[in-house]
Amino acid sequence: MLKQADLLKAPTFELVGGDDPRLVLRGDWVVTALADVDQKLRHEALADSAALAELDVSELGSLDTAGAFLIDRTLRDLGGNPALTGCTDEVQSLLQQARTLATQEEHAPPIPEEGHGFVDLLERTGRNAEHLWHESLESLSFLGATLAALSTIIWRPAKMRWTALVSVMEEAGLDAVPIIAFLSFFVGMVVAFIGATTLAQFGATIFVVELVGFGVLRELGGVLVAIIIAGRTNSAFTAQIGAMKMRQEIDAMQTLGLNPMHVIVAPRVLAMMIMVPVLTFIGMLTAIAGGMTVGWLILDINPTVFFNRLQDNVPIDQFWIGMSKAPVFGLAIALIGCRQGLEVGGSVQSLGQHTTKSVVQALFAIIVIDAFFALFYQELGI
Repeated sequence: MLKQADLLKAPTFELVGGDDPRLVLRGDWVVTALADVDQKLRHEALADSAALAELDVSELGSLDTAGAFLIDRTLRDLGGNPALTGCTDEVQSLLQQARTLATQEEHAPPIPEEGHGFVDLLERTGRNAEHLWHESLESLSFLGATLAALSTIIWRPAKMRWTALVSVMEEAGLDAVPIIAFLSFFVGMVVAFIGATTLAQFGATIFVVELVGFGVLRELGGVLVAIIIAGRTNSAFTAQIGAMKMRQEIDAMQTLGLNPMHVIVAPRVLAMMIMVPVLTFIGMLTAIAGGMTVGWLILDINPTVFFNRLQDNVPIDQFWIGMSKAPVFGLAIALIGCRQGLEVGGSVQSLGQHTTKSVVQALFAIIVIDAFFALFYQELGI
């Protein structure tokens, strides 16, 4: 059985000289058969420097883009504007395409010059400040679109994807319980160790209970959980939505009349606002358990004494202060993760950049929100 390459006619050419030089092409000028004719055409056809007057392709067989490029390169080297004889529309189109690509100018992007002076420092600072301002405006715009989508769901619950909500709650909430409990337990132990080392100099190791209670309930419990969720779940949201964007699934949703804010964003936002307080509560309990373990094993503070002193000296409002931050942390994490995922382009590099940006912005938002809460409660005297 003959292969396809065996059925091709070898490409040949003939350069007819005279007052009006004419180049005649025969055979199949395709990529699999051009190895020999390429060098031969360079040496023989270009030996005569006279401009070509006519190109005869009436006996030409098959032609692909590689053959068209070779022919066009020869014509450009010979010069002149030869007339085409026996040219079909297909051959003319391939030759025109080869000429367009060959003469197209490609400009490399300019290499940015890195300055090292004070003016350049001010320029970079201003550029970063402008970028931060635009990011803040876009985040506020996305927050408004999300609140509008949530309000629509409240009035029309049928638009809510309840299966997606439960799935995200399980993936982002229940599956994160082990790592939250594990890390919070050891953070509580570290706080107790640090407090015991410092307070032992004053003979007041019993105050480790208050240190663990105030530190964990008011600040560390909620912030630690939010940071873990920002690294674990926020990046997952961006990667999942970014992959959907790259596969054009979101465009398909819009074609079907589905709003991505209802299908993708709303379930994740609601799931995070529900599960982050639950995880914060679990993190607080395990962190206090870690502090109690250190007090019991190292400081000889009985667990009963620990809990009684914690109940008597740490007000319950410290617990509610820490819990009040959790839904806001969850909202910020979900908004940043979803927004960065929706901005992913069509490349894997874009996906990686937006995933990194998502985690960094979430961590920054958590610290800023916690600082605002601290100032707010300080003004209230709580």
